[in-house]
Amino acid sequence: MHHERDGFRSRSGFIIACIGSAVGMGNIWRFPMLVSTWGGLTFLIPYFIFVVLIASTGVIGEFALGRAGGAGPMGSFGKCTELRYGKRKIGERIGYLPILGSLALAIGYTCVMGWIFKYTFMSFSGGLFDMGQDMDAIAGTFGSTASAWGANVWIIVAIVISFGIMSFGISGGIERANKVMMPVLFVLFVALGIYVFTLPGSSKGYSYILTINPKGLLDPKLWVYAFGQAFFSLSVAGNGSVIYGSYLSKDECIPSSARNVAVFDTLAALLAAFVIIPAMATGGAKLNDGGPGLMFIYLVNVINGMAGGRIVGIIFFVCVSFAGLSSIINLYEAPVAFLQEKFGMKRVPATAVIHAVGCGVALCIQAIVSQWMDVVSIYICPLGALLAAIMFFWVGGKRFVLESVNLGARKPIGNWYYPMGKYVYCACALIALIAGAALGGIG
Repeated sequence: MHHERDGFRSRSGFIIACIGSAVGMGNIWRFPMLVSTWGGLTFLIPYFIFVVLIASTGVIGEFALGRAGGAGPMGSFGKCTELRYGKRKIGERIGYLPILGSLALAIGYTCVMGWIFKYTFMSFSGGLFDMGQDMDAIAGTFGSTASAWGANVWIIVAIVISFGIMSFGISGGIERANKVMMPVLFVLFVALGIYVFTLPGSSKGYSYILTINPKGLLDPKLWVYAFGQAFFSLSVAGNGSVIYGSYLSKDECIPSSARNVAVFDTLAALLAAFVIIPAMATGGAKLNDGGPGLMFIYLVNVINGMAGGRIVGIIFFVCVSFAGLSSIINLYEAPVAFLQEKFGMKRVPATAVIHAVGCGVALCIQAIVSQWMDVVSIYICPLGALLAAIMFFWVGGKRFVLESVNLGARKPIGNWYYPMGKYVYCACALIALIAGAALGGIG
């Protein structure tokens, strides 16, 4: 099984691909809604605290675990149990769970990508702009898209594009695609932000983002939501970060890579908030209704009412399709790599099998996709993160953890890292799981 594994060609390629996996729908339709609901800085302060905490423990841990195992969750968990108990099998079996979680989330995401590609096409063809600000037409279009068998063609388009990129492998496909999509995404988002800034009424949006309500900070629910969003946004779930870490060369500094991913992911979320909240303010729209409706209904209405709305719509949906696509290829990667590791399949057949499964299931679950995504993001992802944390910090043990993290590091990580990961981060992952279940949905 020791064939030469594909990997990222460059450090920047790895970081950009990880940023791509982290920047997704959570940044675009959930983050602005939470900022809006909880009141600007009141939400941002706890959110920033949690991003720092999770990036400096969990993100570093998952990258290091994947690189040390030289494999996805199955092989990496197996390596941990082999070190501790001399048996690979236990860890490998536990590793199936985050792989299934990754596939389940990818399938839900495929439905959403279908909607996004449809809207991107409509923004170019003019169909989106022609609806004007007729809320019945806008809501009706989304209602028919997000219904049973409502986006069949577009789901197939999403699958074909994802399959096309992933067939070229890690460096030739995923790295190359992200190197185009991520810079374009950031540049276009900044351009949109500048345009929205020039519109009358947008200042209300900025002052709202910058407000702070000290009383609100005392609400424990706020901290739970901020925590859940940070967890979900950094895409720590014991799958995507582990598999991308496994393609990382031995001389890369993992702590600095993790820091870069956290910084750019947060930047993308803030950019989205600084585009969407002021844009909604210019249209006098309320924003504390999140989810797909925010992007596919309310925002379409606001964009169509702007000067140059047709162009704004095109730019916005191109950004969103890049954000979604970079996430979906990360989510499909863990199951694809699993087929390669477990059955020795070649890259293209493995990718084809997983995408065929993804396509079939995605077509069938269109009517229940939001409930599907809820179950996966509330239960399966935090559970995957918790399992990866237990495997790395508790089963792998101190020596393994510090060796894995410090390999290639410019300076060794401090003594704080191991206890922080072992106790604080593992407790956090457990809290995310319990709180998510209790509140019925954070992700």
